[in-house]
Amino acid sequence: MTEASSFRRASSVDDRRTCWVCFATEEDDRSAPWTRPCRCRGTTKWVHQSCLQRWIDEKQKGNSTTKVACPQCNTEYLIVYPKLGSFVYILDTVDKIIYKVCPFAAAGIVVGSIYWTAVTYGAVTVMQVLGHKEGLDVMERADPLFLLIGLPTIPVMLILGKMIRWEDYILKLWRKHSTKIPFLSYIFPDLAPGFRVPAEPVPMNDPISATRILCGALIFPTIATICGKLMFGSLNSNLQRTILGGIAFVTIKGAMKIYYKQQQYLRQVHRKIQDFPEEEQATQATGTQTS
Repeated sequence: MTEASSFRRASSVDDRRTCWVCFATEEDDRSAPWTRPCRCRGTTKWVHQSCLQRWIDEKQKGNSTTKVACPQCNTEYLIVYPKLGSFVYILDTVDKIIYKVCPFAAAGIVVGSIYWTAVTYGAVTVMQVLGHKEGLDVMERADPLFLLIGLPTIPVMLILGKMIRWEDYILKLWRKHSTKIPFLSYIFPDLAPGFRVPAEPVPMNDPISATRILCGALIFPTIATICGKLMFGSLNSNLQRTILGGIAFVTIKGAMKIYYKQQQYLRQVHRKIQDFPEEEQATQATGTQTS
C-alpha cells in the first residue's frame, strides 16, 4: 500500500507540467500546447511548443540546418519540417551547395589574387632591375612555366631576406670583441663590471613590425635602383648599378642601425630609478610648477 501510494505520488509529480522556458504551469494557460522533446524526467521534461520554438529560433539564428539539443540532457531535438515542392526543393538544394562551396571559392579567389599580384610585382621588378627593354626581352625568351613559378618567388624571397636580422649578429660580435680594437671601443664603450644587462627587444612583437618588414622588402628594388643611379651612374649595365646600389644601401643602413641599437642599449644600461620625493619636496615642486 505504501509503495502504491508513493508511486502515485511520483506519477503526479512527474505529470505536473511546468515550462522550463517561461516557468508557467498548466493552470496558467490551459490552451497552450505542450511537448516532451527530450529524455528529461520530472517537471523539466515539459515545455510549451511555442516557447521551445522561440528558443530554437535563438539557437539556429535563421539557419534551419543547425542542430539544437536540450541544454540539460543534451538530447538532440527531432525537428520535422513540412515537405517542400519540387521547385522549392531544387532551390533549397542549390542554396545548400552554394553555402558549402562559397568558403572554398572565396579562399581560392584570395589565393589567386595574391598569386597574380606576386607575378605582376615580379615582372615589374625584373624590368626595374634589368631595364625596361632588357627585362621584356628576358621574359619573352624565358619559358612561360619558369616565369609562372619564378616571378612570384621574387617578393617571397625579398620578404624572407628582410626577416634576416644580420645586424643583430654583427652587433653581438662587436660587443664581444670591441675591447680588443681601440676604434670599436670608442664606438662601443666597454661596460663597467656590475652593470645590468638590459633585455633585448623581441622582433616582430607587434603588427607594426610585420608591416614594416613587408613594406621595406617590397620597396627595396626601387631603393636599390635609385641608389645605383646616384652612386654608380658611370656604369653602363643597369643590373650592375642596381646590385651595387642595393649592397651600398644595405651596408649604410645596417651600419646606422647597428650604431642606433648600440646607443639605445647603452641608454638602457645607464638608466636610473630616482627616489620618490618627500611630501615637502613634492609640495614645493608642485608650487613651483603652479607659479
